[in-house]
Amino acid sequence: MTTNWDDYDLFCYVVEHGNFSAAARSLDRPKSSLSAAVIRLETALQVRLLERTTRKLRMTEAGEALFHGMGPLFASLREAHRAAIEQRQGVSGTLRIASPYEFAAEHLAQVVCAMMGRYRQLNIELNVHHASINPLDQGYDMAFAMLESSLPASTIVVRRIVSLERKLYAAPGLLQAHHFPSTPRQLAQMPMLVGLNDTEWRLRSPDGNTERIPLQSPRLVSGNADVRLQAAIAGLGVMRVTNTFAAPAIRAGLLQPLLTDYSCDPLRVYALLPAKRLMPEKVRVFLDILETQVQENVAGRAAPPGWTNRRLMDAASMGNKE
Repeated sequence: MTTNWDDYDLFCYVVEHGNFSAAARSLDRPKSSLSAAVIRLETALQVRLLERTTRKLRMTEAGEALFHGMGPLFASLREAHRAAIEQRQGVSGTLRIASPYEFAAEHLAQVVCAMMGRYRQLNIELNVHHASINPLDQGYDMAFAMLESSLPASTIVVRRIVSLERKLYAAPGLLQAHHFPSTPRQLAQMPMLVGLNDTEWRLRSPDGNTERIPLQSPRLVSGNADVRLQAAIAGLGVMRVTNTFAAPAIRAGLLQPLLTDYSCDPLRVYALLPAKRLMPEKVRVFLDILETQVQENVAGRAAPPGWTNRRLMDAASMGNKE
């Protein structure tokens, strides 16, 4: 009997992606074709490989044995095939990236422009998101995450890019109205502009103690750092944001740092990559340029601020002149 190796490969692909839907999206094939492939394989082997429910997929004992034996082999074959194609093509095709707005606007935009200018055969799709994304689930070449803590263990490849320092900022007018707070307790009485997942802000004092500011009734909740920035400039509340993102507003005199003797939890930026032994050339080049650019931004040697922030500063300056 002829062995249909494609059915074995599709079975492993479904297991790697966790379900039929994610595997079908990644392959751009109907889910029914993957289901049919697994059924054919089960029929040929006369054994049940997957237990299917409406909510999740679970391997049987036979399925686990088959996947652990053959999964790495098919993954290596697929990687070798992709590597051979990319070696021929160089940095070309489409690079799909997902990133939080703050990191995309302040750091990725410069790298995207540099890559597109240098490699004429490369197209880039950059999607802004707020929730954590597994690059395997939606077919991204890389996804970025900004977290206060380390990432949990997973099947994806995690590459730490940088830790971005954060501070608290507010408009001069708001600080005058609240008599410029000098302690976390005084700061807690001011209106807050917070991110989607913020429940408290932790501040470390010069003597090493940690003080917590609860965020029970924030004035504004938004996952978009630029929205919070505009609200802060308008004098509507205090925001916590990375120093690089707030730098244009500080230089323009529109924001001032608060409690400068205290330090906030930094944002750790990770690049999440599909678990591949061979990194595609376009991903490798992008990450190399990005790491250099981020370090320059953090060190204050970066190019002028992004267009969005420049436009915001210009508009605010015109309003002040009136």
